[in-house]
Amino acid sequence: MERKESSPRTTTPASRRLGLPEILTWLAADQMISAQEAAELSVVKQRTTPVEVHPLVVVAEKNLKDPRRTHKLLTLETLTLWLAGRCELPYERIDPLKIEVAQVTAAVSYAYCARRKILPIAVNAETITFATSEPFVTDWVDELARVLRKRIHRVLANPVDIGRYLDQFYSLNRWVRSALNDATESPASVITNLEQLVELGGKGKLDSSDHHVVQVVDWLLQYAFDQRASDIHLEPRRDKSDIRFRIDGVLHQVYQVPTPVMGAIIARIKTLGRMDVAEKRRPLDGRIKTRTPDGDEVELRLSSIPTALGEKMVMRIFDPGVLLRNATELGLNTQETNIWKSLVTQPHGIVLVTGPTGSGKTTTLYSTLKQLARPEVNLCTIEDPIEMVEPSFNQMQVQHNIDLTFANGVRALLRQDPDIIMIGEIRDLETAEMAVQASLTGHLVFSTLHTNDAPSAITRLLELGTPAYLINATLLGVLAQRLVRMLCPHCKQPGTIDEEAWRRLIHPWTVAKPASVFVPKGCLECRNTGYYGRIGIYEMLTVTPALRKHILPESDVAALRAQAIKDGMQQLRLSGARKVAAGLTTIEEIMKVAPPPEES
Repeated sequence: MERKESSPRTTTPASRRLGLPEILTWLAADQMISAQEAAELSVVKQRTTPVEVHPLVVVAEKNLKDPRRTHKLLTLETLTLWLAGRCELPYERIDPLKIEVAQVTAAVSYAYCARRKILPIAVNAETITFATSEPFVTDWVDELARVLRKRIHRVLANPVDIGRYLDQFYSLNRWVRSALNDATESPASVITNLEQLVELGGKGKLDSSDHHVVQVVDWLLQYAFDQRASDIHLEPRRDKSDIRFRIDGVLHQVYQVPTPVMGAIIARIKTLGRMDVAEKRRPLDGRIKTRTPDGDEVELRLSSIPTALGEKMVMRIFDPGVLLRNATELGLNTQETNIWKSLVTQPHGIVLVTGPTGSGKTTTLYSTLKQLARPEVNLCTIEDPIEMVEPSFNQMQVQHNIDLTFANGVRALLRQDPDIIMIGEIRDLETAEMAVQASLTGHLVFSTLHTNDAPSAITRLLELGTPAYLINATLLGVLAQRLVRMLCPHCKQPGTIDEEAWRRLIHPWTVAKPASVFVPKGCLECRNTGYYGRIGIYEMLTVTPALRKHILPESDVAALRAQAIKDGMQQLRLSGARKVAAGLTTIEEIMKVAPPPEES
């Protein structure tokens, strides 16, 4: 687009802040807004209390349409990108996961950065990179270069992000330093029952008046929610301990804290989760129910183990929103949805969901049970531990210390007049026998197994000692699943398919190569990974009369698989191939998680 005036860098004096009138003039000159919109905005007064509002924020708040992109608005990020191009400065969207917080906050004081409205985001031996939203305020550059004896590199960033992360980064660093002075302090919180709602100290905002350890934990949880993390890992090391988030199945380093501070953080979390703070020699489990910064309730399942360098904690985050997912959102196609519905609406029998840890079994089961939990149905579960507390279920937790095992729990549930029973996992013969007994007495039973594919679930039951004739009489079907990363909808682009990779994916089947596929590119929304979110791929086995003939005491998994395929079962890689053809994921993602047919 041809500009109607020369670049502002060549005509604008240094070290002055941007004003709304000149921003409107430039926007109109670049045809980003109309003359009428500029005139309407020109009468808007920039707010000056409690702090001056950046002119880009004033424009973004009006939600004007972007003339270059249909059905898009001129967001603050869009306007920042435009301003960076006009002022010939590199644009940067601040990604907190890629910033070494301790390193950048040690470079320059908070007071100086706050006064200049700048944020250090990268430090190396020769250069420090600062994010700024004022391209013509440059007097601090030479000043810092002399003091720090490093080259200063400026990038233009969203003014709101600069302010937010400036406060968060320096507050976090201050709390961690304070925690070193008294790492043993960890305020207790009285929790009376499993449903106790833990109100984070900051209630969505970081409050510097609270105790420093509480603030660090609050920041950690809220930060994890904001970054879409599914797990938080707190890992002790000799000097500096690691905090890592799992996002879309991949672990990301977030922050490092001194090991004594990590001990205080874990003690605080154990207190919130009703765990024994003094017990550090054996594994412990707990749970926290709290709220995200947006006010949505979430549950966290806690697990701690002793390691050589201290206590390690993993927090798995469960979003109750997963209970509202339908079959399409889970990744089931129309055929798989119809088969699954036919299985879960049977009056009695056993339905199994299999897959490794982290393959989405809990999400699939809870979503299904939520749909089945009608007022006229008594739905009971026995779990170890209870993943998410759901009011429409009757949930019981395994307690090994009082001999409340899966098997004993099912025995008790059978006296509770249930219609549907969910057993967290079939681990031994006793539990398998109770599941069979429950189904034989007219109940629909759901459970999970850890197997590579659906046919292997049958041989696993046989290996546990379940008689073949009882499996024949009770088993309705098996759903095997995996989770794969989805291509980012904001940046995925058409690409050419690798014929050799496609052939390896569909071997030994004959499947037509799709005319086109999508490949990852990387953008601001997906942190330049090219992927955003995950979706399931499935292998659906229905126990047909023909398959029952192969369920024998000496059954071979290969024979079971061959018969299941004859009966219409689509294997995991075929399900994945359909997702590739639909433009949802890539061949590499499917090959990574789905076992090849000869090994499955």
